[in-house]
Amino acid sequence: MLALRSKGGPRQNTTLAVIATNAKLSKAQAKRLAVMAQTGMSRSIYPVHSPLDGDIVFAAAMGQIPLLDPLLSLTELGMVAANVLARAIARSVYEATALPFAGSLPSWKDKFKG
Repeated sequence: MLALRSKGGPRQNTTLAVIATNAKLSKAQAKRLAVMAQTGMSRSIYPVHSPLDGDIVFAAAMGQIPLLDPLLSLTELGMVAANVLARAIARSVYEATALPFAGSLPSWKDKFKG
């Protein structure tokens, strides 16, 4: 079992994400895309959506390419969005640097890669 480790107090652990696509989506489809993409947060953040944070995903659709099938295409888009978001979060943690002031928390690279 993984132990709870929190980096800060209430409202200091928030992760904001935007999933942008060139697909043409309705407001309801964009909301469903954001909901599906939140799976990527669950794959890469532990704990996620706790009472101590405000984790959220927004979806933006540029409206250039219509979906071939309103259900299957949206499902596939959401599946890929979740994978992309999980990878983006993992990559951002890996590439982050510590804040440049005394007493700041070390970055992942500082702590584990030396």
